[in-house]
Amino acid sequence: MNAHPTIKERLGRSFDPAELRRIKRLWVRHSIAEDRRDIDGLIATLSIACVYEIVPTGQRWEGHAGARDFYRELFAAFPDNAFALSEIVIGPQGVMEVATLTGTNLGPWAGAEPTGLPVALQVLILFPWDPATERFTGERIWFDRGAVASGV
Repeated sequence: MNAHPTIKERLGRSFDPAELRRIKRLWVRHSIAEDRRDIDGLIATLSIACVYEIVPTGQRWEGHAGARDFYRELFAAFPDNAFALSEIVIGPQGVMEVATLTGTNLGPWAGAEPTGLPVALQVLILFPWDPATERFTGERIWFDRGAVASGV
């Protein structure tokens, strides 16, 4: 399979229960590492060629160094951040989650200057799965940019 599988190739992936358990376990490890602000633990769940992308802004971070920068910026922007999961889908293509990110915006985020205000952002996050490395190839993140500037 090529480095950037087509949608047809992704849809053609089989539903192997053992693989789905591995994907779920890795997502749980990733979530625990994020809750602990453990950047090394987060990186351990990612392929070397991972890409982090904030879709509404077009911002991208590439590779493990980029993922580290992404998390440093996130944790500085919202040092008290918490994610409350409301939806999750796990399949052979990866994980899709819907969560509410709460925290106080104390640093720049997604191209916006810090407001000092509490925020509650509903975020949609896709964690694409790479079956060859059995790691996530990063995250694609969607949210309402206006909600960052206006606070809760």
